[in-house]
Amino acid sequence: SLALTHTCNTPWAESSSKIYPFYKRGNNSLTDFGKEVVLEMNRLGMLIDLSHSSKGTAWAVLNVSRAPVIFSHSSADAVCPHIRNVPDDLLLRMKETRGLIMVNLYSDFVACGQKGNISIVADHFDHIKKVAGAESIGIGGDYDGASGFPDGLEDVSKYPALIQELLSRGWSENELAGVLRNNFLRVFEEVEQVRDKSKRQLPSESQIPQSEAANPCRLVLRPPPINPRNHAAHPAVPWLFTVSAVCATLHSFLSGGSTI
Repeated sequence: SLALTHTCNTPWAESSSKIYPFYKRGNNSLTDFGKEVVLEMNRLGMLIDLSHSSKGTAWAVLNVSRAPVIFSHSSADAVCPHIRNVPDDLLLRMKETRGLIMVNLYSDFVACGQKGNISIVADHFDHIKKVAGAESIGIGGDYDGASGFPDGLEDVSKYPALIQELLSRGWSENELAGVLRNNFLRVFEEVEQVRDKSKRQLPSESQIPQSEAANPCRLVLRPPPINPRNHAAHPAVPWLFTVSAVCATLHSFLSGGSTI
C-alpha cells in the first residue's frame, strides 16, 4: 500500500497533520494531478492508504478511486475524537466503496490520551461494526510507529486477548476471521481485479504544474542549481512531474526494484 501523505502535505494531497506549513490549500484537498495519481494507482493495482490524509482528501479519493481503499491504522472518531481517526460519515462512504479500516491500537487514538485497556479498544471495533459492518474492519496495531499502548495490548502477542474480548461481546468466529485476515485479502483481490481490467489502459502522462511543486517538505521538489561552466554543454531541462513517473517510481520502490 501507499499513503498519499504522511505528516506533511504533498503537492497533490492534504495531510491530517498541521505540523508543516508546506503546500497549504483552501478547498482543494485533492488536486487534479492528485486525482490522476489515484487513478494511476488503480491501474497499477496499488492499495491506496488514507490513514494520514485529511478528511477532505479522504472524501475526494473515495469519490474518485475505482478500487477499494484502506485506512491502515486509524480508529473511530466517534469513540475518540482525533484528527487521525475516521468519522461516521466517512466510515459509511468507505463501506459503500467496499474499503477497510484497520483499527489503530495506539493509546492516543483509542483512549484520547489516557492509557486505556482492551475494553476501550473493543469499543472502537463495536462502533465501526455498527456503522460499517464487520466486513470493513481489520487490525492496524501501529507497533512499529508508535509507543504507548493500552494495558493488555502491549504487543502483537496480546491479540488473542482482544479476540477473546470481542467473542465475549457477541462477535462470531467468521467475523473475527475477517478481521484477522479475510477482509484485507478481499480488498487486495478487488484492487487487483481493477488492475486486471485496466490492462489496455495506457499510463497517465498528466503533468503537475511546476507552480504546485515549488515548496520543499522532506523531499525538495526543485531543479538543482546549474553549474555555469556546464550550462552550455548541458542546457537546463525543466523537471516534469508526471503521474506515471511518480507512481512508477513508488511502485518500483515498494516492489523492491529500487531504493529511495
